[in-house]
Amino acid sequence: MEWNQVLGRVVEEVAPLRGSGVVADYIPALARVDPARFGIAVADLEGRVRGAGDWETPFSMQSISKVFTLALVLSRGDGTLWNRVGREPSGNAFNSLIQLEHERGIPRNPFINAGALTVTDELISRVGDAGEELLAFLRAESGNPGLRVDEEVAESEVAHGDRNLALTHFMASYGNVRNPVPTVLDQYVRQCSIGMSCRDLALAGRFLAAHGVRRDGSELLTRRQAKRINAIMLTCGTYDAAGEFAYRVGIPGKSGVGGGILAIVPGRCAIAVWSPGLDARGNSVAGVAALDHFTTLTGWSIF
Repeated sequence: MEWNQVLGRVVEEVAPLRGSGVVADYIPALARVDPARFGIAVADLEGRVRGAGDWETPFSMQSISKVFTLALVLSRGDGTLWNRVGREPSGNAFNSLIQLEHERGIPRNPFINAGALTVTDELISRVGDAGEELLAFLRAESGNPGLRVDEEVAESEVAHGDRNLALTHFMASYGNVRNPVPTVLDQYVRQCSIGMSCRDLALAGRFLAAHGVRRDGSELLTRRQAKRINAIMLTCGTYDAAGEFAYRVGIPGKSGVGGGILAIVPGRCAIAVWSPGLDARGNSVAGVAALDHFTTLTGWSIF
């Protein structure tokens, strides 16, 4: 089956689900997005990209940014990162304080909010401005120099970011935040507020399908590091629904409450889907279904 046929079938299969779920209304700037939008793009190892639906419409990447920030930290060596954050599924909500207190300020994994704040703190210590470092990387890998922070989304998140502020202060009380709390929180919010299309996101994530090799042929990560990020995506990338995602989709993925999901078929391609309607766990209803259909049609599950 050709790519256009595969993507056409996916769009057809998910059509009844477009508009299902609820948008992330606790972030006012995201509450106004039409939940019926849907896009999908696939980027292969050679950088060729194909898409369907609203695949060139920018959306807020939100927690998908955590994958790239983690990669940028690991590209500079593991250092003390894995002493500061774990690699196990949480089983709790992505912004939960309960587990963090029980484990004395050490987040369970880098993809829950507390873990991502720790990774951002680590990247600030290494490069100074984590947000600009991430934006430069995404522009280079996507080939889109126009990528930018959506200031409206960033301001909206700051105004409604009490839980993230609490998480950061709580970790700081255990000595697990090394930079000023306002700096860490500001740069974390700005990286989550970057707007990308499915096309941009699939191209930017292609290095994880290419075992750590960047668009220009240079090595960002070793093959082992890329494998391990993909493993954490599979086990921790969709909040407390990672088991269900692995069961249905069968490839590594990282979702965001903007409705996007970045998924990786190691050795083959990166896939980005977007549909703003979320299920109760914060994952795109139509997006998960689209990836389920994609891996079924192609046979590209890792299992």
